[in-house]
This record gives sequence, C-alpha cells and structure tokens, in this order.
Amino acid sequence: MKLSRIAAFSSSLLLGAVLALTGAGQAQASDSALALDYVALGDSYSSGVGAGSYDSASGSCKRSTKAYPKLWAAAHSPSSFAFTACSGARTGDVLAGQLGPLSSATDLVSITIGGNDAGFSDVMTTCVLQSESSCINRINQAKAYVDTTLPGKLDSVYSAISSKAPAARVVVLGYPRFYKLGGGCIAGLSENERAAINGAADYLNAATAKRAADHGYSFGDATPAFSGHEICSGSAWLHSLNWLNIGESYHPTASGQSGGYLPVFSSRA
Repeated sequence: MKLSRIAAFSSSLLLGAVLALTGAGQAQASDSALALDYVALGDSYSSGVGAGSYDSASGSCKRSTKAYPKLWAAAHSPSSFAFTACSGARTGDVLAGQLGPLSSATDLVSITIGGNDAGFSDVMTTCVLQSESSCINRINQAKAYVDTTLPGKLDSVYSAISSKAPAARVVVLGYPRFYKLGGGCIAGLSENERAAINGAADYLNAATAKRAADHGYSFGDATPAFSGHEICSGSAWLHSLNWLNIGESYHPTASGQSGGYLPVFSSRA
C-alpha cells in the first residue's frame, strides 16, 4: 500500500513536469479563460453596416459576418455568443429589444450607441444637402443634445446592462472621425464642414467616455485606429456618400471593422 502511494505520487510529479514542459497546462488554463459568455449590443457600427456579408436572418438590423463582434467571436470561440446589435438603434431600442441575452452568467459585453440619438443621420443629410451655415447650425444642435439629454439616456442603458449582467466586463466603443482634413477630396463638403463633423465626433466620444467611466466600463477610442484611413485619406476605411446605397454611407468598410474596431475591442475584452 505504501509503495503504491509513492508510485502514484511519483507519477503525479512526472505528469506535472510533462505538462509544464509541453505547455499543456498553460493551454488548458488559456482555454478556461476564454470559456466566457459574450453579448454584442449597439447600433450599425456594431452590427456591421457597410461591411457587407449580412446575415439574412437579421433582416433590417443588417448584422454582418465581418462586424467586429463576429470576428472576435470567431477568433476566440466563447462558450456562448449573442449578437443583438441593430442598424439604426438608439438607446431606447437597446433597452427595449437587445438586452434579452444578458444574465448573471454574462462575462463580456460590447456596445456602440448614442450616435443615432444625437441625430447622426440628420446631421449628415443637412450637411450634404444644405448650406455650410445650416450644416454648422445642425451640428451645434447635436452637440447641445449631447450636453443636455444624451448622458441620461446613456446612463439608462449602462445601468440596465449592469443590472442584468452584474459580473460582465463592458466595453463601450466610440466613433471614428470621418474626414482627413487637407486630404484628397476635391468635391463635396467644405473643409469647414468636415472639420465641424470631426469635432462633433470628438464631442460625442468625450461625453460617452465620461458616462462609461462613471459606470466602471472600459471605453475604446476608435479615432487613433482609423487615423490615416478617414474619408479623403486615399485609404479610407469608411464609406463616403453613396447615392446608390445611402444606408452604408459614412459607415466602416470590412477593413474598418477588422483593422479599426476589432483591435480596439480586442485590447479591452
């Protein structure tokens, strides 16, 4: 009996040594660390509008297989993945229709939200179709909304996420600047309009980052990742105005999702 215990102990030591030398123990720990439940929420920047390859089952939500949540899930094989982000979503849409998969077991959540609440689509329509002064005025209206109304709407979404998924790590991602100033565009908006639109994106990001931080969430700034790949850069990761497909205008391309958003999210996931 004593000899068998010694043999078993020796075998255990030998197995441990082999696992350490082969890295199997580390791989097992790594697999365990990735056995998490991930839920992707948000608007068109998270659903992947502009990236193509849309899941027909997602309908008008236009969830793309090339969107950063799908790319991250494909690379890391979480134990569960729920993708409820939807094109056109506002904060109220997230609250009403996207939080179902969240639970106490949820480990990771990603979200982009707030741009539609602030009037992103109307701002761009105004700037494209109307005068420079009308464009600037509409941008200032959007910034006033970001000051007065958006913080409370973001708080409602963030609080609901925490309530339903109290243990989750939540990564809030911002929006890129649209234009490279002094770039290669020879038509379209004026340089003043482009600068004002970029400034509005910064303004929205700053407000979103503040609300995220106050809820203990991580904020992923997409601006540096898209630097050099804005519209007018010659290597754009964002669609310019496309009259044949208005819905994809000013949204990230597949390269913008994989080269821009995915690294930002991965570094915080």
